[in-house]
Amino acid sequence: MTKQSHKQPTIYILSNKKDGVLYTGVTSNILQRASQHKNKIISNFPSKYNCTNLVYYETYDDMENAIAREKQIKAGSRKKKIELIEKSNPDWRDLYDQIIQ
Repeated sequence: MTKQSHKQPTIYILSNKKDGVLYTGVTSNILQRASQHKNKIISNFPSKYNCTNLVYYETYDDMENAIAREKQIKAGSRKKKIELIEKSNPDWRDLYDQIIQ
């Protein structure tokens, strides 16, 4: 996972804690969207369940592929999502600080 540009199609997974509630989303601006979730600016599922930790993300060259990947992840089991997170982020660190640097 590398430093993010401001505008790039990205899928992401948020959580409230290790092995907690998971939320999968897609955006064209991960910096803005992660900040919105962290500050609970958007009233939706992540804010209701306090999913403010960015625990996983993947970037894409185009939104079409990002949306297809988001659908694939959402269709998968919780176990598969956890495996995906733990492959690159075994400690479930909040990656927000990593993307804003």
